[in-house]
This record gives sequence, C-alpha cells and structure tokens, in this order.
Amino acid sequence: MSLTIAEAAERTGLTAHTLRYYERDGLMRTAVRRSAAGHRAYDEADLTWISLISKLRATGMPIRDVKLYAALVRAGTGNEAERLALLEAHRQRVLQQLDEVRSHLGAIEHKIQIYHGAVLDRA
Repeated sequence: MSLTIAEAAERTGLTAHTLRYYERDGLMRTAVRRSAAGHRAYDEADLTWISLISKLRATGMPIRDVKLYAALVRAGTGNEAERLALLEAHRQRVLQQLDEVRSHLGAIEHKIQIYHGAVLDRA
C-alpha cells in the first residue's frame, strides 16, 4: 500500500503541510519513501507512527521531546531505557493534567447542580 501526501493527510486528519513539517523537522521514524516521480509515498508504518506522534503532541509532549524520541527510535536497539524514561515522564505529566482537569470538571459539575436546583425551584 502506498498513499500520496493528500491521502495520508486525509487518513491521519492532519494537513499536508503538517506532514511535510513532521518530515522536515525530524519527527518521522524513518524517511518517507518517494515514488518514481519523486512524490511522497506513505505506508501503514508511516501512518502508525504519525498517529503516535500526533497523540504525543495532543497530550502536550514538547516538539523537542518528540524529536528526541524519534531520534532514539531511528538509532535502533540499545536505548530502550531512554525511550522508556521519556515516555514515563510524559505519562506522569499527562496524569497530572488529567487530575487537574478532573478537579476543574468537579467545580463545573457543582455549579451545574446549583443551577439545576435554582431552575427546578422556579418551576
């Protein structure tokens, strides 16, 4: 299977510009293959990787850490402890963010209950 950049953009929900940025900025696991005409040709492994780095970015991992992670993966075996440490540190930050969001949600839920009570009292 080989996808053009437009097809890969559609499948990943990203723009072609973002995909080119990921490649140019060293965020890809491997270089994206090129067709005989020189056009990018994405495969399932590329899409899986793009999905992972999109999730890392969506959960707040800084670009420098994504670059580091990609570089470690490209370097091959022998650095799994570094990869693990990087991902565990990110997981900890995400868990802290989740706790904070849950706390904020609790405050919102409390206000909703107050307003529900006020509305019901008027009915």
